[in-house]
Amino acid sequence: MIREQLVPRGIIDPAVIAAIEAVPRHLFVEDALQGQAYGDFSLPIGDGQTISQPFVVGLMTQALHLSGRERVLEIGTGCGYQTAILSMLCDKVYTVERVKPLFIKARRNFDQLHYLNIICKFDDGTVGWAAHAPYDAIIVTAAGPAVPESLLAQLADPGIMVIPVGSRASQTLKLLKKKDGIVSEEDMENVRFVKLIGREGW
Repeated sequence: MIREQLVPRGIIDPAVIAAIEAVPRHLFVEDALQGQAYGDFSLPIGDGQTISQPFVVGLMTQALHLSGRERVLEIGTGCGYQTAILSMLCDKVYTVERVKPLFIKARRNFDQLHYLNIICKFDDGTVGWAAHAPYDAIIVTAAGPAVPESLLAQLADPGIMVIPVGSRASQTLKLLKKKDGIVSEEDMENVRFVKLIGREGW
């Protein structure tokens, strides 16, 4: 997966590659789909949600430029695969999920695999998690019509955010950087994510 799908498309950060190698992706999908777990495509995980394709996971993770000291907020825990990779690259991951069965499943995965620096919350992720803000990095794994103002407010200065934004049918993955009170924005990739549902989403 890494040699044939990720590296040729620019996922070359050694730390990110090591994290992807270390996290058993097949344990985050349904038993019937484990044979497809390492293909470069998304897979259903139940409740209308998906696990993102490995390339997108690598792209979003690499864009955060994590050094190991950061506190990261993830919106959309899903099955917990992206969360697990982040946990190997930063100090703590705070992750929010709004679908209860997925929240329960993800927590079980973290416990079984001993990812101990992940803190989970069942809530509306579009408003972030103000109690632990600010965050050095924020990653959003569902697409909304705009960047939620609550998330921007909870982003540290300096800080970095990766989020898909667009219509319900197609979106652009955006890289936002906050520095000295100014937020810059860069388009990264055309993507298609599930909807970001909540007070500041759809």
